[in-house]
Amino acid sequence: QVQLVESGGGLVQAGGSLRLSCAASGRTFSSYAMGWFRQAPGKEREFVAAFAWSGGDTDYADSVKGRFTISRDSAKRTVYLQMNSLEPEDTAVYYCAATYGSTWRSRNSYHYWGQGTQVTVSS
Repeated sequence: QVQLVESGGGLVQAGGSLRLSCAASGRTFSSYAMGWFRQAPGKEREFVAAFAWSGGDTDYADSVKGRFTISRDSAKRTVYLQMNSLEPEDTAVYYCAATYGSTWRSRNSYHYWGQGTQVTVSS
């Protein structure tokens, strides 16, 4: 079993930055991929970014590429999402998730989810 707890959300003006954290506990993660998803009101949950805990390969949605960076601190078992140049369109609840699989962009591939953290970007 894996537990994921997100933090770091908040209200920020357009052009600003936030760093989200996802603290993981439970089973070891060497065989997992970790992903960030987001869900805006009235919209489906969409892929944001992901990386392999071992190997370090990363993937980003086109909408955030060049603005967001996913990273980790293995000693703290924490995954981060650094979000720069935020836009009002980035407003959503952001979720951290873990998967055994390789289809990182599909939310159906993920086995464990955090409770989410709200990010609001004002114009």
